[in-house]
Amino acid sequence: MKPSAFHCWIVVNGYLQHDKFSSLALFIKEAAERKEISATLVRNSELIPVIEKGLPMLKGNFEKLPDFVLFMDKDIHLARHLELLDIPVYNSSTAIDICDSKAKTHQALAGHGIPMPKTLFPPFTYEGIERINVDAFKDIGLELGYPLIVKEAYGSFGEQVYLIQTEAEFLKTVHKLGHKPFIIQEFIEHSKGRDIRVNVVGDQVIAAMHRKSEHDFRANMTVGGHALPYSPTKKEADLAIQCASILGADFAGVDLLFGEDGPLLCEVNSNSHLLNIYDCTGINIADSMFDYVLDKLEKGSISDEQTNRLVDL
Repeated sequence: MKPSAFHCWIVVNGYLQHDKFSSLALFIKEAAERKEISATLVRNSELIPVIEKGLPMLKGNFEKLPDFVLFMDKDIHLARHLELLDIPVYNSSTAIDICDSKAKTHQALAGHGIPMPKTLFPPFTYEGIERINVDAFKDIGLELGYPLIVKEAYGSFGEQVYLIQTEAEFLKTVHKLGHKPFIIQEFIEHSKGRDIRVNVVGDQVIAAMHRKSEHDFRANMTVGGHALPYSPTKKEADLAIQCASILGADFAGVDLLFGEDGPLLCEVNSNSHLLNIYDCTGINIADSMFDYVLDKLEKGSISDEQTNRLVDL
């Protein structure tokens, strides 16, 4: 099958109307078209997963299913449903699910020799049930010392990460977060206001940037950081590739901290914002992503006659 014969869906969230997400979707679509792939932008709100008579089906205004899907959203149930229809999905629903949660990411990487900050997991509570006894959190504070880091398990652009200076501030933050899942980590002073974003595709590093902030402990550009092109060391590159591989991510933006004894894993983004690193380095990660997908599909056994289980609107 020639590359021009492939048709893909680029799945995006139908409720995110911010210009940066629209620009990213068009940026990726243009990359597909450069590879002579017929690409359609599809909002997750336009697709309704259905199970009927025990079989997975898909409701939507389309004629046939795509040869593959580039899934740029976090609608895990939709991604998994597309996989049930035997459509190759990149990244997989499992990889997206794990990377979307900082708690799941760190636990999935545990036991593989991945250097990371010391990480503790708070006792679970139910919605509306306050943690009256806070002894566990006082003990965590003593274990890690202050300052320490609290990260909501689900969050983007560094906006749900908190630098905690005192026990009183820690307990106030725990109370405020309520039943939301979060993790608690040691503060890596050596990396304050700086980190590395390494974009990995398959088993290769495609581009990297060094992010810095003079005004915030976070280096994210959304909270005021700026970036410069960066050439990762072999140790940094190998760590980023290893993390993506363990998590089953075909491509990922791996964030590394500067530890005193070498790089530390901060987090892994299955859907990293490709425009920032393009603006910084001039390297289009989307081109490499489609090269990677085409190589996998052409080596596989994609049928010209996919079985389409459709439910007409």
